[in-house]
Amino acid sequence: MSTSTPKASRDRVRAADAALRARAANVIPGGMYGHLNVGPLPPTYPQFYERAEGARVWDVDGNEYVDLMCGFGPNILGYGHPGVEKAAAAQRVQGDTQAGPTPVMVELAELMVDRLSHADWAIFSKNGNDATGLALAVARAATGRAAVLMAENAYHGSAGWCNPNPSGYPSVERKLVHRYRYNDLASVETALQAVGEQDVAAVFVSPFRHDAGFEQELATQEFAAGVRELCDKSGAALVMDEVRAGFRMTHGDSWEQFGVAPDLSAWGKAIANGYPISATLGRGEFAAAASSIYATGSFWFQAVPMAAAVATIHALRDDGAVGAMERAGERLRRGLEAQANRHGFDIRQTGPVQMPFLTFAADAKFERAWVFSAAAADHGAIVHPRHNWFLSAAHTDDDIDAALVATDAGFEAVAQQFGRD
Repeated sequence: MSTSTPKASRDRVRAADAALRARAANVIPGGMYGHLNVGPLPPTYPQFYERAEGARVWDVDGNEYVDLMCGFGPNILGYGHPGVEKAAAAQRVQGDTQAGPTPVMVELAELMVDRLSHADWAIFSKNGNDATGLALAVARAATGRAAVLMAENAYHGSAGWCNPNPSGYPSVERKLVHRYRYNDLASVETALQAVGEQDVAAVFVSPFRHDAGFEQELATQEFAAGVRELCDKSGAALVMDEVRAGFRMTHGDSWEQFGVAPDLSAWGKAIANGYPISATLGRGEFAAAASSIYATGSFWFQAVPMAAAVATIHALRDDGAVGAMERAGERLRRGLEAQANRHGFDIRQTGPVQMPFLTFAADAKFERAWVFSAAAADHGAIVHPRHNWFLSAAHTDDDIDAALVATDAGFEAVAQQFGRD
């Protein structure tokens, strides 16, 4: 694993990246805009990458970065984790996409049921959108209802019922979706009453509020317990969307700290350390409903991602991944706070340290965050101006210190353009 400090330079060459963007614009609708909404990012922010190792990535022009996005979350153990890669390679020799699943599917289901206290069964798919959609389908099949509640500005996938952009999706898909305010129990109750308790199939929640473009907000005990009670009273299924936060806050259900368990949950991103797989899990009383729905995909039974997931989940606990991410996150948070104070900025760091997010108090439309992220990339660290960041168990003290060199340059760039607070 590289332990070098990324080159601090505002003159990084990105000719190959620019050429690929131009080619993409000719054959991909919207060019690069359609991929993870990268269009609004600073023009110096790299878009195409050549390779990755540990907590570092290299773009197609050979520039090295400390990656504080982890591929937008999946690489929780770091890129190229030896144990995960060994398991994936061994399974690849035996076969991947075959006429049916391999025994590793059963092993993975047993493992997830063992590790997650609310789960009695698991269904595997490919991405978070699959998992949340399956959870909603199971809830509807189990309750015989159609309406769903979700928090304002929350993101549960790109399907029509929850896509933040209405373009291309009939409004009828949205008429069944009703909103509440995160951590506002009264607003959940109001939404239930407005819709009619007898018509709500599911209440979707996230472990904490991590909406893009908003400061993050940890859930409260009152909110978690209250939502559980309202679901029990109304007969709606409580669905936990663990796609983004799963296994980063704790090695288990994210609301175990509150003594609250969901009825159904959706998992993805980090469960196979970058290999494409997601899962929908649920209580035993929802198993019949789950078996009644038709949902499948040509690649849903691929064995290599399942073998990678088994190895990842074992490594997460055996290697103490949550603790490693917490230590790295605390180091990063302390460093950013010291830099902000030194440069004279009022910043806010929200959410768990494993999934940090930095905002400038003076920002109205993330203008300072945009400049900050651009300069950080110029000096060797990948952060995001509007989306939460992600840490992995592979981030070492050296990685964090190198990233802080880049973020210090970010604060300096903001000071030069906007002045100090």
